[in-house]
Amino acid sequence: MNHKTIGIDFGTSTIKIVKGNEGLVLDEKNVIAIYKKKEVLAVGDEAYEMYEKAPANIQVSYPIKNGVIADLSNMHQLVISFLEKIANGRNKLKGFDYYLAIPTDITEVEKRSYFDVIVSSKLKPNRIRMVEKPVADALGMGLEVLDSTGVLIVDFGANTTEISVLSLGGIIFSKLVPIGGNDLDKDIIMHVKRTYNFVIGKKTAESIKKEIGSAIPSEGTMTVYGRNTISGLPSELQIDASEVNQAITEHLQQIMDQVKVILERTPPEVSADIYQNGIYVTGGSSRLKGLGEFITQATKLKVNFNEEPENTVITGLDTIIGDSKYSKLISELDER
Repeated sequence: MNHKTIGIDFGTSTIKIVKGNEGLVLDEKNVIAIYKKKEVLAVGDEAYEMYEKAPANIQVSYPIKNGVIADLSNMHQLVISFLEKIANGRNKLKGFDYYLAIPTDITEVEKRSYFDVIVSSKLKPNRIRMVEKPVADALGMGLEVLDSTGVLIVDFGANTTEISVLSLGGIIFSKLVPIGGNDLDKDIIMHVKRTYNFVIGKKTAESIKKEIGSAIPSEGTMTVYGRNTISGLPSELQIDASEVNQAITEHLQQIMDQVKVILERTPPEVSADIYQNGIYVTGGSSRLKGLGEFITQATKLKVNFNEEPENTVITGLDTIIGDSKYSKLISELDER
């Protein structure tokens, strides 16, 4: 591997960076805090600590929404801050090759925005290359993407779920569904508000999902803290796992409906491979309890998970950067 290389996975929730022969050098929340709309106050995990707590003169936001860059200026500033952090100064980043993992099912304009984050940064990059996220996911899960075996990958992320069928190093079908783990958090917030007149924040909802949330009916309770909308006072509430399951089931079923649509369009020979090997599920939100059983019930297929589902894209990207046999999986965007 050329040591002057940087690979970036722009996740909605987190951003991960690999560098040269050093492997993973950064894994932080993809969040930026701006003071009075001008000054970068904090980025990454530090900015995330301010989320839902900042006063009106501090804007805390995620620059990526639904798999695409929604705020190019903030994304540019966030990336610059991260790159300077791993290199101890901007001057040490000149002349690098950048490898960017991007979703498949987005427009050329949306793909170019990822390119523009780097090319406009005055980092003087040598080359900017693109790798499709489903391909990186497959490699990160230990699959040999260059052979003829058909593979179905479901990347269950924070804001989106990317469903892709791969074979011979290429994408046969790919669908970016605008549903992710954040939508399950919103489901929990709405359920609690509607049922108990009780308001909780996004971080609390995420904690509920992780602690007692499940894709299939389960048991358990959790005490959470928030505000009673009737009294207007801070209070606590005990919530049951069964009602969390009911709250999130609709969005999970919508994802399964899209998986079935992709399966119906898949060529029969590839379908045979998928039937034999099952579905490969990754992404940070795939840690939801009971998800494998839920998918099997819906599709009658076995489900394969990864021990570190949050890292499959960046692991696959690092593999592509380090092994020339995967050069055909890389594309470059015309700079004009």
